[in-house]
Amino acid sequence: MTEAKRGEGVTRSSRDLCWNCQSEVGGEYFCPQCVKVQPASVWSDYFSVFGLPRKLGLDLEELQRRFYDWSRKFHPDLFQRATPEEQAISLENSALVNTAYRTLRDPIARVEYLIALEEGAVKGIPPKAPLDLLEEMLEVQEALEAAKASTLDAETRKRLTDERARLAERRRAEEERLLDVGREWDALVDGSGAASRDRDDFRRKLLDRMKEILAVRAYLTTVINDLSEALGEETHTHVPHRRH
Repeated sequence: MTEAKRGEGVTRSSRDLCWNCQSEVGGEYFCPQCVKVQPASVWSDYFSVFGLPRKLGLDLEELQRRFYDWSRKFHPDLFQRATPEEQAISLENSALVNTAYRTLRDPIARVEYLIALEEGAVKGIPPKAPLDLLEEMLEVQEALEAAKASTLDAETRKRLTDERARLAERRRAEEERLLDVGREWDALVDGSGAASRDRDDFRRKLLDRMKEILAVRAYLTTVINDLSEALGEETHTHVPHRRH
């Protein structure tokens, strides 16, 4: 990425004008004529903030490098002697870059954000119990109620601990499924995922599969946290940042 280029490899549908001199900035964070900082918020999504394609398989080291690069360029200390307009823009850009980075570096938040982008709005994905575990989930809920009503004995503690481990393994399996769907999505973005006439239908099916997996994962996370709470342990909803 060049010194002031913000959209390497990203298609732009409009040609923005500099707010100060009205020159065309054409994908620059700084006007090539008057060198004034330009608002990043005019761009449509977090991927384009870093000049990245709308894909799920990101190089996290490259993402971090671009984050540090733009964080330095937009740091408010560099604009202490600038005009109030430039100071405001640098603050807005800095906040946007931070939010975009936090979202894209997290694999689950990245998928959720992509779905929101593709569907044109942020829609909550309600938790959904996996059909093959419905009977087991009823038993888990009964065990949780019993644990809340009395002191945990060794047998019940072991049962809840074992169940939590099984559900955590199932959640990991769902996350692997999500990675597989993500690879199919990236292939579609690259133009190799489906014939052109089938792309829209395939895109819709991939998004539906992502939402289904996220719904199951959200349910599993809730139950895992309930089990941890019943066991008197801290809950953990965070997903480790893996290189994908």
